[in-house]
Amino acid sequence: MRNILAIAQKELKSYFASPIAYVVIGLFALLYGYFYAVMLQYFVRAGMNMNPMMGQQSLNINQDMLRPVLQNVTILLLFVLPAMTMRTYSEERRSGTIELLLTMPVTISQAILGKFLASWLFIAIALALTFPLIITVHVLGDPDNGVIAAGYVGSLLLGGAYLSLACMTSAITRNQVISFIVSVVLCLFLILA
Repeated sequence: MRNILAIAQKELKSYFASPIAYVVIGLFALLYGYFYAVMLQYFVRAGMNMNPMMGQQSLNINQDMLRPVLQNVTILLLFVLPAMTMRTYSEERRSGTIELLLTMPVTISQAILGKFLASWLFIAIALALTFPLIITVHVLGDPDNGVIAAGYVGSLLLGGAYLSLACMTSAITRNQVISFIVSVVLCLFLILA
């Protein structure tokens, strides 16, 4: 277990050593916030249209507002995860550092699990940064926290499924662009199935 955690820590540090990780997380949070703002406007308009004659508009916002946003996470992760993991194995193979990793006292399964765990933690961090939107839903309405938690756990598990496909395509190919395209197609097939 120590080897898996060491590899995961090294990979997570390598993600945040370059500005790409910050761009990916920023873009993810920006698009997530955009989808949330669109749904908020929809619910505000729907609330106003329901009571046009009343002086005060009543607004009932609950977890139904987050449901379409969490469904859009499927599409966001479809592009974010392959872009993030396309270099996981193909870059190490291209630069020759994969031999160094495999000559260390770690098994292949430990190396794979360590890289996967680091990528999964990266997505967990990106999802955790959307937490202020949940606070907004609590301020505006009375949501069911179990439904919201289940949506986030489902998004994290979906991210794990996408990561497994993206890591597989990165291990198969030497080119990062080909890895990205093939993993997007496989993840899209997973959505359609």
